[in-house]
Amino acid sequence: MQRLRFSKSVMFVLVLFLVCGSVRADRRGYVWTYEYMTMAKGASELEYYMTSKIADMHKFDEKSTWEHQIELEYGLTDRWDIAIYEKYKQTYDTSGEKGEYGGHKLRTRYRFGEKGEHPLDTLVYLEYIKADNSTSPEILEGKLILAKNFGDFNFAYNQILKVGINGRGGNENEYAMGLNYESNRQWKFGIESTGNYTEDKYYIGPTISWGGEKFWMGLGGLRGLNDRSDDIRVRFIIGFPF
Repeated sequence: MQRLRFSKSVMFVLVLFLVCGSVRADRRGYVWTYEYMTMAKGASELEYYMTSKIADMHKFDEKSTWEHQIELEYGLTDRWDIAIYEKYKQTYDTSGEKGEYGGHKLRTRYRFGEKGEHPLDTLVYLEYIKADNSTSPEILEGKLILAKNFGDFNFAYNQILKVGINGRGGNENEYAMGLNYESNRQWKFGIESTGNYTEDKYYIGPTISWGGEKFWMGLGGLRGLNDRSDDIRVRFIIGFPF
């Protein structure tokens, strides 16, 4: 049953990619890594994230986790934006399906200058994470985002620090990075890696994104690189600017 549900989701995403027209909008080229990008002043965007985490592929039918996230972002200036997220989670195991509200997040980003103005494009990111559970830690997450374009290629690196701010949870050091190639006005193909230095978990895998006039989409998969990591992680994002 889990394999059937996963296959249907993948087929749905592939069909969306294939039937879309050849128009373009500014969009993310990665699904795990943030780029040097903020919303334009007065512009808004609605985004939906779907993330699947499979700890053990050999036990996929026994347990899998699907995380859903809805984000609304708005540009305060051409370099500064804010966003709010709502999170939901579904867990499938041998006892059935469990759905729960996962809490919310508040986020802001600020970029320094225009793309290519400095040797490295630099952006700072700050996020407050509140789970729907009084016993869970409240988290303040900061990201330093460094990026550079080389012709049709883009490289982005995120240094991430998570800090528990309500006396629960410790600090975590993480990273995300990606390299992609813009093959034409609609398509970008790349590779991404993420990791948690604190928990010794590391991942790597391919990413593909498509940009249209009305919306954009990204799809990426990661493979765990050691026994501490999940075997597979998959993420799909779709965004609607307005």
